[in-house]
Amino acid sequence: MTEVQKLAKFVNGRSYNDLSADAVKALKMRLLDALGCAIGALGGEPVKMIKKQIKEFGGNPLTTMIGGSKTAPDRSALYNSALVRYLDYNDSYLAKKETCHPSDNIGSILAASEYAGKNGKDFLTALAIAYQVQCRLSDDAPVRDKGFDHTVQGGYGAAAGAAYALGLDEAKTANAIAIAGTAYNALRVTRTGNLSHWKGLAFPSTGWTSTHSAFLAMNGITGPEEVFEGNKGFKDSIAGDFTIDWSKEDLERVTRTIVKRYNAEIHSQATLEGVQELHKAYPFNPEDVQKIVLNTFDVAYNIIGGGEEGGKKNIRTKEEADHSLPYLIAVMLLDGNVMPQQYLPERIVKDDVQALLQKVEVHEKKEYSDRFPNEMPCDITITLKDGQTFSIEKKDYEGFVTRPASWEVIEEKFRNLSGSRIDKSLQDKIIEMVKNIENYEIRDLMHVLGMIEAK
Repeated sequence: MTEVQKLAKFVNGRSYNDLSADAVKALKMRLLDALGCAIGALGGEPVKMIKKQIKEFGGNPLTTMIGGSKTAPDRSALYNSALVRYLDYNDSYLAKKETCHPSDNIGSILAASEYAGKNGKDFLTALAIAYQVQCRLSDDAPVRDKGFDHTVQGGYGAAAGAAYALGLDEAKTANAIAIAGTAYNALRVTRTGNLSHWKGLAFPSTGWTSTHSAFLAMNGITGPEEVFEGNKGFKDSIAGDFTIDWSKEDLERVTRTIVKRYNAEIHSQATLEGVQELHKAYPFNPEDVQKIVLNTFDVAYNIIGGGEEGGKKNIRTKEEADHSLPYLIAVMLLDGNVMPQQYLPERIVKDDVQALLQKVEVHEKKEYSDRFPNEMPCDITITLKDGQTFSIEKKDYEGFVTRPASWEVIEEKFRNLSGSRIDKSLQDKIIEMVKNIENYEIRDLMHVLGMIEAK
């Protein structure tokens, strides 16, 4: 039996009864969190560009796009995934050498589940499978250091989850995973240097193509059966050797994912909470700051601190701003929070934040690197022009695995993100449906989400 066949056997053998109560709760919270992000992103320019293209190209109206109208399932997967991802405010999973955002899979699993007429229990199981596959491959088969993007592992997860939602047998599930795993290996340049729209659209593209792969397999298309171990396969070409015994895997990885407190790249969260707490304790004027020094772990330094993935002080766009520790620290001090408003074009280029971010120094501290990902350690020291210094050290934040966010926190976040788009009664309806999703058909939820007006 090939490795993809073993993975397919794992996928095909799952059921809702395999989910613990904690996993069910976590999946519902991630769904509500993602839907808040999606509704809050309905006005995003790249999202509107995608919808314009879908309308122009057409698509059999089988599944729902959040914010109204219907299209083909692979295209609704693309669009809804773009909504979830655009704000860069959805969940994350931290492995030692990889970080991913497994709620990126939600657009694919909603599309496949709606098409197949699945209920909430089936949807939760399919989503848990997508989480498990992507997260476990991130643990044991990281690709970032090889120059590939974390969406690579996501292709396997999205295809596995979509195949389950479509009710494919083991052979067709293996083909769906093999097609996606062979065809969609994305480059890490997506997140290095000057960032583009593609930073937020790379996984929506993966969700689109991996969902498409599941439908191809459903209709009999076969894929390379040695996608993992074969000559020039995933191990040989990208990941190197690794072993995951899928027969011993559960569906609990979702409980190890974390949610964002601030609308910023995940590795910045403890830093931003620390800056917020420090300024609250010592309410100095940001204009009086002479220097800000942040010591953090290697992944944060390399991705958003000016390390191996490029400088982070030439900030002109949303994509650059939410991946820049200097910008995020500066705007937190000036505005008191980091939310979607902090990425408006006029805010990004304003003189106060542009001047303050130049005063931020970011350094890697090996002790902190050794403690990551079990902690998110950092320390911040702010020096004023008169010589006063203020310091704080952090190891986590509210939303991290050591301080999980509550349902109430996620609900508040959902209401804050969706409040400008929908009224309280519709908010209440979506919250109630997500909280009790096992009692609904996915078509019921998508009908409600399709009632939202995408202004």
